[in-house]
Amino acid sequence: MHTALVAGWAGSMALYELAVFDPSDPVLDPMWRQGMFVIPFMTRLGITNSWGGWSITGGTVTNPGIWSYEGVAGAHIVFSGLCFLAAIWHWVYWDLEIFCDERTGKPSLDLPKIFGIHLFLSGVACFGFGAFHVTGLRNSLSSYCSRNIGHISGPIPS
Repeated sequence: MHTALVAGWAGSMALYELAVFDPSDPVLDPMWRQGMFVIPFMTRLGITNSWGGWSITGGTVTNPGIWSYEGVAGAHIVFSGLCFLAAIWHWVYWDLEIFCDERTGKPSLDLPKIFGIHLFLSGVACFGFGAFHVTGLRNSLSSYCSRNIGHISGPIPS
């Protein structure tokens, strides 16, 4: 439930900031002067384009792709809904005795195996996020060497 609330807040806050953000002058009126909180963090992770046709670098974009500012915000809202549904399912089926075999009285669920599967899938998701955003596998832009938008941080490639 907590993850659903946090992801929902992040997605809805990003959509709100996109609604009030003015990308027309990134030099004299940058995002931090406009009171943005979520968009700068999205930009540091490599999101630079919008479905509205603008880019944080100042140019126009014809095909921003799925993972634009709006796409990431929408993905957070969808993920929030899925986490909320998972929380409701776990709340409804909290009594594990309903998963017991009626003949033997023993649990029919292998709880350590289920817990391990959950941990494995969470680990794969976290590793995938890191692989795509830290190493630059998604595109040439990564959070450690995003030189084309002016963020100079991390190790300098030789």
